[in-house]
This record gives sequence, C-alpha cells and structure tokens, in this order.
Amino acid sequence: MKTFILCGGFGTRLDFEGTLIAKPMVRIGKEPILMHIIQNYTDQGINDFVFCLGHKSNTIINNLIYTGLNTGTGGRIKKAYKTLNLDEDIMMTYGDGLSNVSIKRLIKFHYKNNAKVTLTAVKPKERYGILKITNNKITYFNNENKKTDTYINGGYFVVDKSCIKKINNSNTYWEQKPLNFFAKKKQLLAFKHEGFWKSLDTLKDKNDFNKLYKSKIKSPWKI
Repeated sequence: MKTFILCGGFGTRLDFEGTLIAKPMVRIGKEPILMHIIQNYTDQGINDFVFCLGHKSNTIINNLIYTGLNTGTGGRIKKAYKTLNLDEDIMMTYGDGLSNVSIKRLIKFHYKNNAKVTLTAVKPKERYGILKITNNKITYFNNENKKTDTYINGGYFVVDKSCIKKINNSNTYWEQKPLNFFAKKKQLLAFKHEGFWKSLDTLKDKNDFNKLYKSKIKSPWKI
C-alpha cells in the first residue's frame, strides 16, 4: 500500500524559515521532519511513498509530483493518485506531524471494520492555559498544558480507493466535504491513539521537537 504524504503547506506560522523552505524540510535534530515521518513508516515495513508537493517544492526534490501551489489537501491527493494511474487503497498523512502510532494495527483496524476512511484520533496537549468562566468570574484555571479530553484528527489515514471519487476538484480540502460525507454515512472511523503525537505548526513546536530529540527519552515518536 502506498503512503501519500501531504507536503504542500505554506508554514506561515514558522516565521522566516517558513518562507525559505517547505515545512516538511524543517529540521528536527540533524534531519528534516519529513525523514522522521518516513523512518516511522519504514521501521514498520511500509516503504512506498508519494510526496504531494506545493510551497517551496524545489527544497524537497524536483522530479516528484507537483500538486499545485494553492491546491487543497484533497486536490493534492487526487492529482497525485490520477498522475500515478492508481486503482488501489492508500494511506495518507501530513508532512508536519510525528507519532508512534502502530501502522499495522491501524491497517488491521481499518479492514476489520470495513471502513471507507480511517483516521488516527489523538489527544494533543492544550496549546494554552485553560480557563472556565462563569458570570465573568474565573472558576477554574489551569496553565499546565495537560492533555485535553477531546480527540482531534492526527492524520495517519487509511483510505479506500473508492473515496478518491469524492474529491471534486483541486480546490477541495480533504478535511471538509469528503470527510464530512463519510462521517454522515458512518463510514469514517477513528483509530484512537493514546501514545505520542505532535504537529509542527510554529517556531515553538520546532524548538519543542528538538528538545525531545535531545532528551533522555530521545525521539518519543519512534516505534
């Protein structure tokens, strides 16, 4: 099964570095975050990748599938899928998130439940402190950035080949109409992952990743 990695984001919250290179090329330790993502898959026996490129694509490589500067995430998947003339189920993830999710368990879960789309649901740490306000008075304050009870889309998808047809055009965002369609049909499943997950959105995230890379638990996203 091929793994599509979305590498076209602008990285606008990464300050100056985001204007120079594609976000997946931001280094965690000695290597770009993209290489850490790839390593996670290859360590689990998955080694066939499709990189959907956009912003600063030349900083990744020149002869891969350029899916357009302003193309939606769904549009990137469809364009690469059609260019490769595929007719098969795929996996997909984002080029800016790391996790120690078990890919084999994820795939097994997807097929066991006859899902059209399975996404990995994660509980990230709150980015900011939490306030509970009643009648303009703060009744609860927590600034420790503990994990939330809310699951979010953590990427690491398994996608049935029939789902590609639900991506209408290059402007379609995967997270909007396609996923909402399958959610309404009750064909979108969540593979709950309670382990490590973190995304690279800001300069602070980059610094946090590098601290983890150098820490005693070194690279907690590794299997």
